[in-house]
Amino acid sequence: MTLVILVFVGTLLIGLPMAFVLGLGGLAHLVAINSPTYFSIITQRLFTGVNTFSLMCIPFFILAGELMNSGGITKRLLDLAREGLGWIRGGMAYCCVILAMVLAAILGSANAVTAILCAILIKEMAKDGYDDDFTGSLIAASGVLGPIIPPSVTFIIYGVLTGVSVQKMFVAGIAPGILLGIGYICVILYYTKKRGYKKSKERFDPKAFVKALIKALPALIVPVVIIGGIMGGLFTPTESGAVAVVAAIVASLIYRTFDFKALPGILLKTGVSTAGIMLIVAFGNIMGWTLAMDNIPSLITTSILSLTTNKYIVMLLIILALIVIGCVMEGFSAMYIFVPVFAPLAMAVGFDPIHFGIIFCLMSTIGLITPPVGMLLFVTSNISKIPLGRLSKSIAPFAAVALVVTLILAYFPQIVMFIPNLMGI
Repeated sequence: MTLVILVFVGTLLIGLPMAFVLGLGGLAHLVAINSPTYFSIITQRLFTGVNTFSLMCIPFFILAGELMNSGGITKRLLDLAREGLGWIRGGMAYCCVILAMVLAAILGSANAVTAILCAILIKEMAKDGYDDDFTGSLIAASGVLGPIIPPSVTFIIYGVLTGVSVQKMFVAGIAPGILLGIGYICVILYYTKKRGYKKSKERFDPKAFVKALIKALPALIVPVVIIGGIMGGLFTPTESGAVAVVAAIVASLIYRTFDFKALPGILLKTGVSTAGIMLIVAFGNIMGWTLAMDNIPSLITTSILSLTTNKYIVMLLIILALIVIGCVMEGFSAMYIFVPVFAPLAMAVGFDPIHFGIIFCLMSTIGLITPPVGMLLFVTSNISKIPLGRLSKSIAPFAAVALVVTLILAYFPQIVMFIPNLMGI
């Protein structure tokens, strides 16, 4: 394993894309295993990694997000949130969290939610007197909601890796997403009082709110159709991606803001984003496969269980490990390496696979806002031009709250499983 660690760390430090870091790490592991016959099926393993029906919805969710942003749908959602919350002190900050939750129910991607929030909120919140580091950290933290509130690309990949029901993961993600949003609202409440953030408007205007609601209805229908269809069994999570695209197009046509001339560019951006994810999936499959061939997950499980079989201590150890992993690795990459390691361990001590899946996905997503490899911090910094160092400092309260919420969910599984149990899923 020494060769594998050297190759992995070395390629990571020189700045190779994460997909190639995983691929080269997997090849190094094959060399260490010293079984030449395995090399002949590498291509097959690459193809097998992406040849999964559940993964087909990823380009659809990405395309839906691009269509919504270009069609002006997100602007209507922001107007509605502003009319509903702008009369409260710190109202625009609350709008950011609420808008992130709605976008998360459509896009399923942290990067997509963060990019859209940056595009529409940076200038708006600056006008209302919010400090740029607070705005940037709030947007990055709100992006974490993207992979937690269903539909979720992260849940899909976890389901593919473990064989658990993606539909169950989607339903189980509702309560944690809401609880995380409430946690962020508590942070906003503290900073609103500390820094004296003002209202966006003097008072609540019922007429303006109803007008904004009517304008936003086509946009609000999109998440209702997606989540309602999945929970009602009308279509599968994969089919929901295609439904999301159709709903986004219909909403844009209703608003008369959809520009068909922009469609080739939108499709190109969708293709590039999808290709990046699929490369990580394909090369990550090589790493996961070699770990399984070398029996690494079983060895780690046996080693930890020889020290303790207490499920709560085991969960704490896993969470502590994921905190460190999240600081140095991108979420999808970490999943392909560590889900095959930690999932069997969690099952061995008696954790429900859906409950553990939510905790693992939460921790891998929180890693997106923890320095030094916090992907959402990079996205926010690049778009907003806020220095990365300032964002890394100001994100701390949001990351801490997210971790506290995760610990609560880890040790009170009934919160996670309440809705799935209620629906009998």
